[in-house]
Amino acid sequence: MKILQVISYFNPKFGGDINICTNLSKQLAKRNHEVTIITTDFSFDLQYADMIRSEGIMVIPFPCVANFGRFIYSPSIKTWLEKNLMEFDVIHIHNYRSHQNVAVRSFAMRYKIPYILQAHGTVLPLFEKLILKKCFDVIWGNKILKNAAICVALTKTESDQYEKMGVPEKKIVIIPNGIDISQYEDLPLRGQFRSKYQIPENVRIILFLGRIHKIKGIDLLVSAFSQLCSQVRDVKLVIAGPDDGSLSQIQQQIRELQIENDVLYTGPLYGKDKLEAYIDADVFVLPSRYEAFPNTILEAWACGTPVIATKNCSISDVIRDTEESAVVDCDPVQMKEKILDLLSNEEKRKKIGMKGKKLVQDNFEITKLVQKIEGIYETI
Repeated sequence: MKILQVISYFNPKFGGDINICTNLSKQLAKRNHEVTIITTDFSFDLQYADMIRSEGIMVIPFPCVANFGRFIYSPSIKTWLEKNLMEFDVIHIHNYRSHQNVAVRSFAMRYKIPYILQAHGTVLPLFEKLILKKCFDVIWGNKILKNAAICVALTKTESDQYEKMGVPEKKIVIIPNGIDISQYEDLPLRGQFRSKYQIPENVRIILFLGRIHKIKGIDLLVSAFSQLCSQVRDVKLVIAGPDDGSLSQIQQQIRELQIENDVLYTGPLYGKDKLEAYIDADVFVLPSRYEAFPNTILEAWACGTPVIATKNCSISDVIRDTEESAVVDCDPVQMKEKILDLLSNEEKRKKIGMKGKKLVQDNFEITKLVQKIEGIYETI
């Protein structure tokens, strides 16, 4: 099949949705499909794109003329769609509220080419810019949902969100995120991350890895860690990820709490560097105020690292399969207590980490999930 993937930006610093789009595209290319990704040049990562192109996938960025809070306007995409869209068998659009999706829906209807929508947790108007999101829904969004052949939900929670937006249950398919397990077969030796950042072996590491954004709840984790420091010694909070607007506030909070010496900010970590961080972490914490299906949890589990996450993560039901109490409220005190519990019990940490690793291997191997996506393409 000739498959078109649509996403507004192309840079791994933006997190899960771009990783899902590219990993899906790579797996489809391996299955002898002809895959094209159209995007914009907003924060375009040429090196990352060239890596994807080397695997036989075409990546086409269109000029960003304006950016309204990451609603990226790229009018030249319409000319390309008019000339080329009819050549494709199926379209897969990522995220929900984007100018690119508006344009693709219009031409898809004109040429009668089916598309599936994968909102990645963005279908409900939540958290920020609520008025703008609701305006988008009235003008364009409801049409995008109505005309989609299938809507892909990551969890039952997201399936319910689609239904709240008026999507019939029969048009919703639940397919979680997945990771390439083969990338975790030859893991780095323990101690390499510690050595690189001069963290002693006796110091226990609490790791956050992701975008530095308000929605990620890093301020809650910093507050929890500050309380932890008043009770135990030899702990280090490692914050890894690209700044997405909140780094200066987090750094100020750390200074005010006078825990600068106990917190390490590494910047974004990729590839082997990221694996080294997971391997050396004693616990991975995702304190998000809202999260759909974070791949970082799957990555941590694939490295055998125990996970703590908030109930606001839609994956929380899956996390309970490893340890009921690993899911906490968005509350620093409760977060601190759970971190303290795991840090105090090495055997428990190992047990939870190994259970998570098996859960990933059994249920979240990307090749199995791509087969389901491929089946949807063929059906529609």
